Amino acid sequence: MYDVVLLTLASERDAPGGCGSGGACCGGATGSDTGVDAADAGKTTAADNGRRTAADASGTSSDVCATDRPRVPVLACADALTARGARVQTATARSDAEIDAVLTQLDGPARPDGLTWPDSDGKTRLVVATASDAQLRAVLRRLVKRYAPAPSKRPADLRGDRTLPDLPPVAVLPLDPARGGAHRDLAAQLGLPRDPAAVAAAVLDGTPRRLDLLRNDGGSVTLDGALLGAADDAGRPLHWRARVEVDDAILTDGDEPLLVCAIGNAGGYASLEDVTLLAAPDPADGQVEVAVAVPVVVRSALGRKRVRLEVRRARGRAVSVLPREGKVPYLDDGVEGELTRKRSWWIEPGAWAVWVV
Repeated sequence: MYDVVLLTLASERDAPGGCGSGGACCGGATGSDTGVDAADAGKTTAADNGRRTAADASGTSSDVCATDRPRVPVLACADALTARGARVQTATARSDAEIDAVLTQLDGPARPDGLTWPDSDGKTRLVVATASDAQLRAVLRRLVKRYAPAPSKRPADLRGDRTLPDLPPVAVLPLDPARGGAHRDLAAQLGLPRDPAAVAAAVLDGTPRRLDLLRNDGGSVTLDGALLGAADDAGRPLHWRARVEVDDAILTDGDEPLLVCAIGNAGGYASLEDVTLLAAPDPADGQVEVAVAVPVVVRSALGRKRVRLEVRRARGRAVSVLPREGKVPYLDDGVEGELTRKRSWWIEPGAWAVWVV
């Protein structure tokens, strides 16, 4: 029978500098990214449009992290697993180090090359209880940190189109009910179960569904997507400029104003209000889909000027965004930050997996 670890991320207030702080386990911004304060200059990311749907990278949100004690879905899932004969361990992590301590249980046997590698046998299985996509991303980010070899230590048995091995599958236990509206969490997009007993069944009886992962040169990962842009207090989008490239295609060279840029692995940022940004994002097709929305001035037959929104799209293996002026606010898997320099994302085909029935 399996050993199952039920991992919950705890509140930042329990551990100053821990979960939820910049660069910490709830997926805070790292590198040159900076957290966007909730009261910063009256600006919000384009996805917010006057509402906040996820935690900011500074850890000031009260609803990004789970509660201090195991919530009812966690206890119910543990009971369902135990009833099936699984050996269940519950763990609460308040920092990256505490997440890492849990992930050691997924390590495989020692390798001759000295690399830390996941166990292909999979007798220990991981369930991540998530109050937001940012929390799931935080765990995947630590899995990548643990198992991705340095370029100088790349082993011969690593796939040629990847920088890391197959990560251990995880089960996702959503802690909150599915929300309606344009933005659905990743569990809803993937059709994953939300009932604790059904999650337990997926862990014990299911098979891994492999999905693409976006890595970036800021040291983080993206499971769903990123949305770049900002709006004022009234919800009006603010213009900004950046050079956006997808493989060899240039969507904009940075000389024209942009309203928004969507980088999609899955479909969370496929639309913004009534504008379709991403046509067909697929988290398992080995490609990233990118779209920019550009305001274009056109003249009618009577010579009157009007502004038309032009959406340009491209698909490929990698995308880069180079801001031309100032800082560009963004949401990346629900985590806010500001882009201050060139950032590149690239696809890792089938690098992570979820347990499905």
